[in-house]
This record gives sequence, C-alpha cells and structure tokens, in this order.
Amino acid sequence: MTEADERLREAAAKRRGELVDRVDLLDQVMTVTSRADAVRHGWLHRIVAVVCRDGSGRILLVRRSPRHPRFPGRLEAFVAGAVKAGESYEEAAAREVREELGVRVAVRRVDRFLNLDSPTPHWMGLYECQVPATSIAADDREIVQVSWHSVGAARTLCAAGVLTPESRPVLCRITG
Repeated sequence: MTEADERLREAAAKRRGELVDRVDLLDQVMTVTSRADAVRHGWLHRIVAVVCRDGSGRILLVRRSPRHPRFPGRLEAFVAGAVKAGESYEEAAAREVREELGVRVAVRRVDRFLNLDSPTPHWMGLYECQVPATSIAADDREIVQVSWHSVGAARTLCAAGVLTPESRPVLCRITG
C-alpha cells in the first residue's frame, strides 16, 4: 500500500468514527467506544502528542487547519491524535507524525500524564522525535503552516495565549 493509499484509508476511517479505548483514572481499559462519544461525554481516553525537533533542537509549531474541529487555525507545539483502540501510545505517536507530516521517524517517550485541564479530559502520551526540516509534507486537512522555534520562543508564545491551551502542559514537560 502506498503512502497516499494509507492516508486515504485512514481519513475514511476517521469519517466513519474512530474507535478508542475508554480508560479509567489509572489508564486501564474499561471498554471500546467511538472517539466522538468519548469527547461528547467527557470520558477519559488516550491521546498522543509528539514534539518534533530539528537537528539543532528547535521545535516545530504547526498551525491547525481552519476546518480542524479542535482549535481551528491555532498554533500548536506538537502533532497529536487519539490512540486507536488496541493501539499502543508509541504506535499512535509514530502514526500521527506519518499522517500529519508525511515522514516516518522513530519516536521517544517523554512522559504520560492525566490531562484534566483539557476541554476533553484524557491520558496523554508525550513523545519527541527528530524530523529533517526539508522532508515535511504536511497534510493540509490538518496543518496549514509549519515553522521552527526555540523552546523558549514557543513558551513565550504559549504564555501570550498564541498557542492552544493543550500546548502549555506539553511545553512544561519537555526540556529546552
């Protein structure tokens, strides 16, 4: 299957209703549900966020598409998505980078934490990866702009309210 075929298949699956594991306060699976139901009812489920760095340590900020259902048009300090039912955090992290940026990279776990400050509470698996700046082919259904920034500059933008609210706990957990 080609990369384009894989993206089309995954986009169709999202439209049909992505299945996620509904989890408890200890991140133990309770049942499988649709992501839409998890969001609608505020049920805990799993999300991954991947902070992408270039060779000099800068991080990638992405501008969400104006059609994105969450924080449309806003800047974010990571690429992210739901962990599919039965999928590991690491598998989901690598998949999200591939889907959203069009690159295959190794991901490294940084943290896992319960994010109750989000509009939709979830367990977040936080990962980092190194992405060659010239290899990015962003999926324009998700991302309309990418730019590289120092961690300090990203934190300044976050403090000024320019980044999504979910960028704050992520930036607090990564090193400069």
